[in-house]
Amino acid sequence: MKISVVIPAYNEEKYLPFCLKNLLSQKFKPYEIIVVNNNSTDKTATIAKKFGAKVVFEEKRGIARARTRGFNEAKGEIIARVDADTRPPRDWLLNIKKYFQKHPDIQALTGPIIFYDLPFKTTFFSKLYLKIGKNISGFYYLIGPNMAIKKSAWEKIKNKVCFDDSRVHEDIDLSIHLVKNEFKISYNPYLVNFISGRRIKYKPWSFFIEYPIRLIKTLRSH
Repeated sequence: MKISVVIPAYNEEKYLPFCLKNLLSQKFKPYEIIVVNNNSTDKTATIAKKFGAKVVFEEKRGIARARTRGFNEAKGEIIARVDADTRPPRDWLLNIKKYFQKHPDIQALTGPIIFYDLPFKTTFFSKLYLKIGKNISGFYYLIGPNMAIKKSAWEKIKNKVCFDDSRVHEDIDLSIHLVKNEFKISYNPYLVNFISGRRIKYKPWSFFIEYPIRLIKTLRSH
């Protein structure tokens, strides 16, 4: 099984090296690492190349467009996605591989997250978010920095997803399109990834006000 890892990145020279180091030290090696340079003005692309990642350029800003560009470029059977500020544990890709092998009927997989740079280092909040999402919609939402999807499933829905980050959460929008096409999303509570809590620290209004509003917009759009 070949797993491509896609990392959307805009001006991530501070965080990207840690993410790439962790990906290169995985027990199960990635088939390829694709960094989508989303019109960065810093050394993001240079750093990515230094670590041997494939760099593709997406001029139009936005996480949805960057993700889509990366997913379209991916050659692996499975596409794993992280953010540039994630620090995947060494068994992250191995756990993804094992889970898809054990459950060949699923098309996408997600798991909880821990904020490594916040005082509360726990999966509680992400697990609560996933549980609430399942209660609302009847299925698990994918968490962007901790998800994997079969390339074959992506090919079926890639022309249906929304590109406007002001209207939708791209990972929830992706989840809904998968379910609409009768694809199965699975949740593995042991598939944990570590991400930065910088958005909560430096832009709390965005995390606690704008994010919920966009969630409502996402659900309404469907």
